[in-house]
Amino acid sequence: MGVGPWSLVVGLWSLVVGLWSLVVGRIDDVSACGYAERSAARHQRQLAPGVPASAEGYGGSAVAREKSMRAEAGGPRRKCKKDGGGVWLGAARAAAVLFVFLAAVMPALAQDSHLLVITGVGGDEEHTKNFHTWATAMIDAAKKKDGLADGNIIYLSEKPELDPGRIQGKSTRENVQKAFVDLAARARPNDAVFVVLIGHGSFDGRQAAFSMPGPDLTPADFAALLGKLATQRVAFVNTSSSSGAFLPTVAAPGRVIVTATKTGGERNETRFPEFFVEAFTDDSADRDRNGRVSIAEAFDYAKAKVTKAYEQEGHVLTEHAALDEGAAGPGLAASLFLAAPQNALQVDTSDPAMRALVNERDTIEREIAALKLMKPSLDEAKYDAQMEKLLTDLALKTKAIRDRQAKKEDHQ
Repeated sequence: MGVGPWSLVVGLWSLVVGLWSLVVGRIDDVSACGYAERSAARHQRQLAPGVPASAEGYGGSAVAREKSMRAEAGGPRRKCKKDGGGVWLGAARAAAVLFVFLAAVMPALAQDSHLLVITGVGGDEEHTKNFHTWATAMIDAAKKKDGLADGNIIYLSEKPELDPGRIQGKSTRENVQKAFVDLAARARPNDAVFVVLIGHGSFDGRQAAFSMPGPDLTPADFAALLGKLATQRVAFVNTSSSSGAFLPTVAAPGRVIVTATKTGGERNETRFPEFFVEAFTDDSADRDRNGRVSIAEAFDYAKAKVTKAYEQEGHVLTEHAALDEGAAGPGLAASLFLAAPQNALQVDTSDPAMRALVNERDTIEREIAALKLMKPSLDEAKYDAQMEKLLTDLALKTKAIRDRQAKKEDHQ
């Protein structure tokens, strides 16, 4: 019997409440114990040498003083342990348990991916061609490597005639607005939505914009459009010059923002888009060897490649890419991929042996995610050793899956 999405939501909420109650309870215990000890110490300091205890208002006996301090501390005396650090360790462990539970149930709630690629005004034939090349490379990677369906991809370009079969329309303000409306209608809660801008940007010291055929779109314009995707996990990637000026306006909880520059003042043409797209086709970008490249991995890959390119050419670095994960904090960008896990491997899970391998691989991925959350509470050497083992296990399991799928296809 299957478990419905709402049953999972209720179960998740119950777990959250339970874990939070546990952590709060432990904090409360330590706080109460700490208060009692501080109270007792304060009264002890107040007893000056040679002054009778009765002068302090507690009566003339140790028993009376004990009763009085118990009352002030809030009840019977409890055995206190000085383990405030243990509270936060417990909180970290609780968070890890919660994360594993989330990783297990979220795919069942509704998990799909959508990609919107927008190329702006090229200005000349060379740039127009480059923008189209990078856009199609991104789309091809999403389809061929990650298994993203054609129906989940929208490509808007300055020149639709470059590829009428894949470009759905001209990248005008009206068409971009319509694309967001369509995405909002199609994407379900918790779906991943990727918006990638490739083109030129501008910044006059006050206002930034992405250059498009006709009226340009500003950070405020995109913030309003992104607001239509409030229940989705969104990655907004602006690879243009001066894109850093977009960050403060479009950043929001549950949203990953990637910009090719850290400020609007970095106006030079950017190298970032070429390498960001390249990351999704280069296996070396897949640092955790799980067979997929996350937004975080693509960002780190591109940023390092940009720096290296400038150094090799002997130029001063004029672009500094930025990544913002909103109030969610570190981890959101690492969990966003161009396709959902079940689509990325592109294997036939009707085979029981294959299904078992995929389940084992998913388990390893959840263990890696949980270990990452535990990192602050673990010894560095211990963490590195455990992570290395899990990554090796993941790589071997992924290889076993691909080998089995290849063998099956050879016999068809």
